[in-house]
Amino acid sequence: MDFRLTEEQQDIKNAAKEFAEGEFDIEYARKCDEEHIYPRELVRKAAKEGFIGMAFPEEFGGQGLGVLETSLVGEEFARVDSSLSLPILAATFGSEQILLFGSDEQKEKYLTKIAAGDYISCGMYTEPDAGSDAASYKTTAIKDGDDYVINGTKTFITNGGVANGGALCAVTDPDAPKFSNMSVIWIDDMQNKEGITISDLGRKMGINSTSTCEIAFDNCRVPQSNLVGDEGMGFMQAMMFFDTTRVGVGAMSVGMAQGAFDKALDYARQRKAFGIPIAKFEVTMFKFAEMATKLEAAKNLIYKAASKIDAGNPDLILSSMAKWYAGQIAVEICDEAIQIHGGYGYMADYDVERFYRDAKIKEIYEGTKEIEKYTIARAIIGKI
Repeated sequence: MDFRLTEEQQDIKNAAKEFAEGEFDIEYARKCDEEHIYPRELVRKAAKEGFIGMAFPEEFGGQGLGVLETSLVGEEFARVDSSLSLPILAATFGSEQILLFGSDEQKEKYLTKIAAGDYISCGMYTEPDAGSDAASYKTTAIKDGDDYVINGTKTFITNGGVANGGALCAVTDPDAPKFSNMSVIWIDDMQNKEGITISDLGRKMGINSTSTCEIAFDNCRVPQSNLVGDEGMGFMQAMMFFDTTRVGVGAMSVGMAQGAFDKALDYARQRKAFGIPIAKFEVTMFKFAEMATKLEAAKNLIYKAASKIDAGNPDLILSSMAKWYAGQIAVEICDEAIQIHGGYGYMADYDVERFYRDAKIKEIYEGTKEIEKYTIARAIIGKI
């Protein structure tokens, strides 16, 4: 068992770190957070450097890299800044449906533009009354002539206000049994398409550099050729999609936790109390020992889960463990980073405050921590 990264993987990790440290301006990050700005030019710049669509095949603009390599980039970006990293890392969100299940024509049409930074994608899954209960989606896409006619509402859609297109999971056969009544359909030209109303949900607790929206469909017509994968397989495609993407969310969580850890360590070495640096107090030393151990455990979970996916042997339990635990330690370590900073940590001038707000969503989106635990436990216990 070799825990070392390959030379290529280490080079990718170093390149991501260099890009983030050189291009992520902290004052701009704070501005994006405060004023709810999507950093579009930064996304384009990251695409030019090859950091978007890394997992896409080379013929479609990518580099043919795996989940582990993309996780390394996500980790390094989030370590440098929690706000500017997500818009870049989420620029491809939803396109995994085309990567995994789409036709060559769809891959050529969309993946190439996404990798070039000319096209932002999104995934339209969650509904006002159905988040974790994906089998209860009510949005419909009914055939009419050569089109699907779509009606319903999706909410909490990342990139909703800036996306050029995205994957929609909708009921295509209301009479079919549960779990086999849905399909994935690609919606193109979202911002201008008749029958679509996009409403930004406004300021959030964190991740305010991203666009989070409600999207309403009112007799929106989409060609049947936009079907991604097989009709009736939407639920299974969505589950396979999340089994892959939740590992990337875990990698971002580890990066944010490491970034908060680094900031707290720098502060503890400089801040003095009773004439000595607070890093020398036993209570502070124990905090860093615990945080470092949790970080190492989470990182190994992420790397192992990613490696198994890349080897063609994905492990549903491991992916859920990785996402849940990494999200949990991100919140815990960001919380401790604030505690170590004391009153200063509660102030916006110290970025651990922003890291903490940005971290909490990691325990919610792409599978709440409760759902991840349920998935793990169900697999362990089995049917009773």
